[in-house]
Amino acid sequence: MTAHTAPGEIERESMRIISAQLEEMGVALPPECREVVLRAIHTTADFDYAQNLVFTPGAAEAGIQALKQGVPIVTDTNMALSGINQAACRRLGVERYCYMADPRVAQQAAETGSTRAAAAVDRWAAEHPEAVFAVGNAPTALLRMAERMEAGELRPALVIAVPVGFVNVVESKEEILRLCREKNVPIIAAMGRKGGSTVAAAICNALLYQASPRPI
Repeated sequence: MTAHTAPGEIERESMRIISAQLEEMGVALPPECREVVLRAIHTTADFDYAQNLVFTPGAAEAGIQALKQGVPIVTDTNMALSGINQAACRRLGVERYCYMADPRVAQQAAETGSTRAAAAVDRWAAEHPEAVFAVGNAPTALLRMAERMEAGELRPALVIAVPVGFVNVVESKEEILRLCREKNVPIIAAMGRKGGSTVAAAICNALLYQASPRPI
């Protein structure tokens, strides 16, 4: 047994194992989606992401190009925010935002009877209407995004739609995917119930590492 103790070695060996297992399963990933799918599996140890991640044509490349241009990333949870690689963001000049703890968002949610995630989307629309939007927890954020996109108040550089759960999760993903296809907005979505903040961060990181390769 070969010991892998350095972080880089562990990651490389993990990716080798994942690639080998996918090959054994007969799964051939499209080159433009490969890094995103590998990193989602690496983060979760769940090979279902080789099947349930859906990409509109050119979605990954659109995200990479947006990040190269310094387009910000907005997330629906501080967990996702903390998981997005800060060094890669600094190399690209990419700012990261999450408004879930913002008192103004909490106040709006209380006044309107909405969730904080939905109220936060209104801040996204006002301050970062063309950002990369990474949703890993709140289906209400996706549903509010759909409303603002229908109204012409949001046109994301990329939507990452991977909330996890049982209530409104499947429906919200299907709705935002339908709308993004209709409006030609790039989207990466984890269909079904699976997802989460760690997956949202992993997808962001896969794109960031392609936009600005990490120093060896």
